[in-house]
Amino acid sequence: MPRSNRPRRRGPADDEPELDLDRILTGGRRVEHRRSGSWNVQSVSPAQAVKDYICPGCSLPVVAGTGHIVAWRADGLMGEASDLAARRHWHSHCWKIGN
Repeated sequence: MPRSNRPRRRGPADDEPELDLDRILTGGRRVEHRRSGSWNVQSVSPAQAVKDYICPGCSLPVVAGTGHIVAWRADGLMGEASDLAARRHWHSHCWKIGN
């Protein structure tokens, strides 16, 4: 009987990570700690970027269709709603080197 080169079906692998429901619901939001404090950081894919913004790091536009970072304070004094309203859209590179 000839050998089949098709991959065989396998059951769920033990080395595959479990789905993190919280990460799925929050879009990959994470908290980063920097000199200026704690920041909620969320990546925006090029498909999700539908508006132009001004990057606070370089003052150049973050053009629609460009993947970038959205950041807002995680340790603000005025409350979570105020911090979320003050979020800013950064170029990924500007966020890495700034703040």
